Amino acid sequence: MKKLLLIALLIALAASEACKQEKKVRIGVSMALFDDAWLTYVREEIVRWGAAHPDVELTIVDAKNDPALQTGQVENFLAQKMDALVVMPPDASAVEPITRMATAAKIPLVYLNRQVENLPPGVVYVGSRSIDAGIFEMTELGRLMGGRGNIVIMLGELAHEASRNRSAGIKQVIAEKYPDIHILAEQAADWKRDEGKTLMENWLASGMKIDGVASTNDEMALGALLAIKAAGKLGKIRVCGVDGSDDALAAMDRGELDCTVFQDPEGQAEEGMNAAYLMALGKPNPKVKDNIIWVPYQPVTRENYKSFMKR
Repeated sequence: MKKLLLIALLIALAASEACKQEKKVRIGVSMALFDDAWLTYVREEIVRWGAAHPDVELTIVDAKNDPALQTGQVENFLAQKMDALVVMPPDASAVEPITRMATAAKIPLVYLNRQVENLPPGVVYVGSRSIDAGIFEMTELGRLMGGRGNIVIMLGELAHEASRNRSAGIKQVIAEKYPDIHILAEQAADWKRDEGKTLMENWLASGMKIDGVASTNDEMALGALLAIKAAGKLGKIRVCGVDGSDDALAAMDRGELDCTVFQDPEGQAEEGMNAAYLMALGKPNPKVKDNIIWVPYQPVTRENYKSFMKR
């Protein structure tokens, strides 16, 4: 009888262990927007990461650039008792309700790409230092302009941390290194190619003498190039962007775009998902310092752009 009880106990323990092994780590991902060129790279990398982790069940939703919609999505994730959350906020200043809900529920939370200020225990940020992108971009643009001339700055969405800090980096370099470069105008084109084209057309029509365009992303820079080409000024106005997108690298290969700054979608997606996964399992992550994992930007110039085309 004792032997039978022991066998039954061993079978029960084995079954329990098997259930534990079969139980998947459930991670809910709320993207700021699906319909965006660079964010599509990030989403594709997240999907690839999920495919490489069969013990993970991913749910990815589109916040459609709506903070209220995203808050509701996070509420749903918490109701579904997800093991971890990854959130790319449309507006990094509007995330406090999400942070409060996740920490109250003791669910690990990773903010991706858009830096937030408040990172309590159990909350991590993964992304790149936006000011560095502006510094890298303007350093190269200023060099190409010979340290003098007039520029215009194309901003992304004004509520977006990256737009503010990339433009701050641009201005920092001008103040510290290029006193003979002057900013004629700065205006938002909301990260979009068609809006960048329209904005550049308006600037050209104004009669301003523009020697350079510092765009805070590649899509707007590519739009500016369309307007510049149509005006017959290609090669007369230097244009730089940020992201290192495939289209931007192709434009560099054609000799049209002068420089960009590579923002690593694979690195951000991988580090963000790894952070959420390890937190869900209660395992340490040596890459987290002060609740942050930085993924460095890399300058892309005429001299090195081909190495980025091979990625």
